[in-house]
Amino acid sequence: MEQIFSTPPMNPESEPFYEAAGQGRLLLKTCADCGKCHYYPRVICPLCGSANTSWMDARGTGDIYSYSVTRRGVPNPFVIAYVRLDEGVTVLTNIVDCDVDKVGIGDRVKVTFRPLDEKYSLPVFAPVTATEDKQ
Repeated sequence: MEQIFSTPPMNPESEPFYEAAGQGRLLLKTCADCGKCHYYPRVICPLCGSANTSWMDARGTGDIYSYSVTRRGVPNPFVIAYVRLDEGVTVLTNIVDCDVDKVGIGDRVKVTFRPLDEKYSLPVFAPVTATEDKQ
């Protein structure tokens, strides 16, 4: 049985992120002044304080940095993880479509999307197969 996700409260800073996810795109904010991307979406760059930020499409791939499997108090175990994206930012997310007992630090993952409603989706990550990793 799949984990059920709820729609987070929307605000002007995060709505484009979830709207793009509803279209199958993972967006990150990038700062034109310091040249770095950041996550969680916000207007002001948390790294240098600049308001000169814009959206960029992320590749949607990365590595599991840290994770935990929740087993108690839920009908089905699930994985919550920090994923370090290839762009350099770390996101808190769920790992889906996997055997929870085979997830490990350093595993390659790719973004996939879970619908929240008819407009928004939530980006989550699934393991990359050996064939996909060579592409």
